[in-house]
Amino acid sequence: MPTSETMEGYVHEKLEKLYRKYDWIIKSDVFFKKENDPKGKGKICNIELSIPGPRIYATSNENNFEMAFKETIKDIETLLKKKKQEIKPYH
Repeated sequence: MPTSETMEGYVHEKLEKLYRKYDWIIKSDVFFKKENDPKGKGKICNIELSIPGPRIYATSNENNFEMAFKETIKDIETLLKKKKQEIKPYH
């Protein structure tokens, strides 16, 4: 799906904050998809993060892509906080 420069900048800004806060994130993939589902909202955002151990994945389906991204990034942050608590420092 083609994205606007504004949306792309917004996504990069939010991901950069995650990278700074959780320096063990290896890679991130963000996918936007429009679904023609009359029952659903139809604007889907998927985020997948490569980190040490299993990947973290979240998805949201909203009325617009910005809201879908906001919901998905919120879910990803929750998962990262849980993962951070699991990681034990090696000293």
